[in-house]
Amino acid sequence: MLLEVGTSATYPAERMIRRETSNTFLAARGSTRQREIETMPQSADTLTFLRAWLTNPLRVGAAIPSSQHLAALITRHVHPGIGPVIELGPGTGVFTEALIRRGVRQDDLTLVELGDEFGDMLAQRYPQATIVRADAARLSTRNLPQPKLHGAAISGLPLLTMPASKVLRILAGAFSLLEPKAGFFQFTYGWRNPVPESVLRRLDLKVEMVGTEFRNFPPASVYRIGRQAIPSLAGTADLPS
Repeated sequence: MLLEVGTSATYPAERMIRRETSNTFLAARGSTRQREIETMPQSADTLTFLRAWLTNPLRVGAAIPSSQHLAALITRHVHPGIGPVIELGPGTGVFTEALIRRGVRQDDLTLVELGDEFGDMLAQRYPQATIVRADAARLSTRNLPQPKLHGAAISGLPLLTMPASKVLRILAGAFSLLEPKAGFFQFTYGWRNPVPESVLRRLDLKVEMVGTEFRNFPPASVYRIGRQAIPSLAGTADLPS
């Protein structure tokens, strides 16, 4: 084939390579755009979390939301047959999403959130869930529109930074809403169980470690807290106010 200067010709094989390269480039652009779209809500959630932490670091406890790896660990023992689940301090809903992926229905979720910035977000994302805007330290059947016992509790509260008296009130209130054999799952960035021994003895509770997630930032451990035995009617009497 004779080619004149200033003209071009392309063999069939070359055209095929160029077409495949073009398709690959377009597909890569499409997948990159899809990843950008998928990460937009997470980026917005991180910004919301950071603002809340800057406003009240003791209430929020962390500058960024927990990872999906930690969410998978703390919800590991939850399944649809466990019954309703109560979540304390859901924040942007990282653990809530994990519970739904585990098969828990929205209408079986009770989300207890004090922060308005998170409460509004949760109400929009989970319209069928029960959103309780209250301090977890004042939780009781009076806070719930339909009082019921739950099969598990998931906690994102920073118990390690709280005084023992407040941790006592949180656990006493939560266990008053749990089935006798239900577990209270708590994560912590600390190197030990975040519930003081005095609180465990007072409420006759036991604790066991579920595991540690090093892919979370910072690394976090999860503990399961449960009753030593089925409590008597006087099991939670004379709690400090």
